[in-house]
Amino acid sequence: MQTLLDVILPVFLVIGFGYVAVWRGVFPTAGIDGVLRFAQNFAVPCLLFQAISKIDIAASFDPRLLVSFYTGAAACFALGIIGARVFFKRDWEDCIAIGFCCLFSNSVLLGLPIAERAYGPDALTGNFAIIAFHSPFCYGLGITVMEIVRGRGQSAVQLFRSVTRAMFRNALVLGILAGFAVNLSGLTLPGVVDDALSLIARAALPAALFALGGVLMQYKPEGDMKAIVMVCCLSLLVHPAIAWGMGSILSLDKDQFRAAVLTGAMAPGFNAYIFANMYGRARRIAASAVLIATGSSILSVWFWLSVLA
Repeated sequence: MQTLLDVILPVFLVIGFGYVAVWRGVFPTAGIDGVLRFAQNFAVPCLLFQAISKIDIAASFDPRLLVSFYTGAAACFALGIIGARVFFKRDWEDCIAIGFCCLFSNSVLLGLPIAERAYGPDALTGNFAIIAFHSPFCYGLGITVMEIVRGRGQSAVQLFRSVTRAMFRNALVLGILAGFAVNLSGLTLPGVVDDALSLIARAALPAALFALGGVLMQYKPEGDMKAIVMVCCLSLLVHPAIAWGMGSILSLDKDQFRAAVLTGAMAPGFNAYIFANMYGRARRIAASAVLIATGSSILSVWFWLSVLA
């Protein structure tokens, strides 16, 4: 119970403030869109840039960590596609969009603040390692499979261009790549620049959580509840369970093991809706799954924090 009070509830209270503010008309929807754009396109990329530019790459990017987390992600993507096709008879494009909801964990807006409150800022190295590959891996896999399924007859070169163009329009990816560039080059940012980045980065998580609440208010659960429940179960239970199993087999150290399991236990990120909207497929399921899974994760994250203690 203390874990729920100390770690989880503060995060969800900030989300709740955003939800209630939009619901009661205290904060305009257009304002939430602006806060979300600030968080996703500026503040969070600055946070990731700073973290990765200073991280010890050799010590942090353990292949066992990435295998543990992304095996679970890829498995849930496949299970989501198969489940949507076999049990709900959706067409293949819908199946890919539903599978993407099971693939894309909310590693930044939920994963970082919950992990930071649970284990402290010094224990986030594994989280940053996962996040560094998250958007490239998930978008790369999702877009590639969708473009193949859509059967446009594109050549391999055209397909590669479509995938890379979608990824490199993502500010998070650009912030991550810039962080790697500074880290690997050995450059040191001037103190005044680093301080300015720190100011922006400190606003990233509260702004993102508040905006997430406002965004969730705009999407009401409607129909397709069985498919939404499947997405929630795969995201909140199956993914972290696979990460737990792989992490145990590969003998991850405690901090990396926690990062893999806890990040895997996060609800689908808003990018799940962005992906569905980009292709005009399964948008209602994606929006409702993000909302319901985010609310349900209060209990599921509590469970995983308890077993990880």
